Amino acid sequence: MPRDDILKSLDTEFDALLTTVAGLSDEQMTRVWFGEWGVRDILAHVAGWHREMAAAFERIARGERPVPEGVDYSNADPINARFAEAQSGADATGIMAELKASKDAFVAAAHTVPEDRFEEGKTAYRILHTTGIDHYHEHEPAIREWRQREGV
Repeated sequence: MPRDDILKSLDTEFDALLTTVAGLSDEQMTRVWFGEWGVRDILAHVAGWHREMAAAFERIARGERPVPEGVDYSNADPINARFAEAQSGADATGIMAELKASKDAFVAAAHTVPEDRFEEGKTAYRILHTTGIDHYHEHEPAIREWRQREGV
């Protein structure tokens, strides 16, 4: 699948996530309901992975390995916690701005990677799916269901 087609899917799924969180107040964004997290933490975590994998795309574009030497993503929990903590003071407007800016950086970095690296099974293809499309699919339904359940 060409990179631009994957990026169109990414945009569609990202827009669904944005629609699902639209209109939440600061209090609603910080209300804990997803383990120890609220919506703000989920969005901070998504934004953090956008930034992390934008750097991976930049390394791929330079002909380097996507993961820097000594970095291990196999245990994502501490990384996720770091991403959420980094945005712990953000209000609803701030976290939404960071989410959008991080997604733009992620897409811009994807455009620096040669087209053939987005063939199914290749690393760039997997990054677009796991960090973007699949990640949005993981969190959007949970947030939507929480909003329906809580009436927010």
